[in-house]
Amino acid sequence: MLAHVWGFLYSNYFRFWLKWILRLLTGKCELQRLLGGAEAGARRTLSMVSSFLMKSFAVLRNAVHVEEAEVEKCVRDVMKEKKIEQKDTRFKTNLHISLLQISGYKKLYLNVENLRKVPYDSENEEHEEQLIELWNLLMPHENLKARISKQWCDIGFQGDDPKTDFRGMGLLGLVNLVYFSKHYTSEARQILSRSNHPKLGYSYAIVGINLTEMAYSLLKNGALKPHLYNVVSGLPQMEHFHQFYCYLVYEFDKFWFEEEPESIMHFNQYREKFHEKIKGLLLDYSVVLTLQD
Repeated sequence: MLAHVWGFLYSNYFRFWLKWILRLLTGKCELQRLLGGAEAGARRTLSMVSSFLMKSFAVLRNAVHVEEAEVEKCVRDVMKEKKIEQKDTRFKTNLHISLLQISGYKKLYLNVENLRKVPYDSENEEHEEQLIELWNLLMPHENLKARISKQWCDIGFQGDDPKTDFRGMGLLGLVNLVYFSKHYTSEARQILSRSNHPKLGYSYAIVGINLTEMAYSLLKNGALKPHLYNVVSGLPQMEHFHQFYCYLVYEFDKFWFEEEPESIMHFNQYREKFHEKIKGLLLDYSVVLTLQD
């Protein structure tokens, strides 16, 4: 009860006078103090979003929904609304970066979603080339004898034709697998080898596609914001999503062998446990989950 009363008094009375006193002492409004004092990255951008959504000014509330092309104008509008002088270049730069991160995140999600919606098409030459590239990256010393072959099971697909395994994640699943194999080739081959362990083995490609779904869901529900806002000072790109996927593949393999599951039949249980671990890490505003080249 006391806490409720205090919250009411603070929100409706004390907060106004506190902000007035701080502006008088510092010569800066709340937004200037926020963007000038908060640590660059997720802490600053997410704090800014929370602050803007609480404001009664439409220009501030709308700023968190701005598109990339409108960022420059939005910065000017915010500074005008809050009577912030143009010579405060630090505020201007920090606001510009945060708004780019916000708009870039939305654009990245749309790009990832569009790629996910593209079904794998065996009649599409580019799709087929990527699939063969995956084989060559992972199995450089073994020729693929035929496009439809049981050899695909050697890299963790379920049957003779991998195209059926991409149904859930579409082309995104294949692009992720190829990206990891191309940029972290030795790690990919090592993990593929470990996935053939007689007791703790798992289907490398199938698990890789499953981790694509995990990365996609974390992006979709906004959980990836702290990581991406810390990784890039500006517009998050598809490259950053792929890099996060690589982190998941590498860390899941370590997690799987550390946990020593009774059998592959318990995959969903351990997959969810790993998912919860990643979600917990992403709650930290200073989080960065990437591998190093």
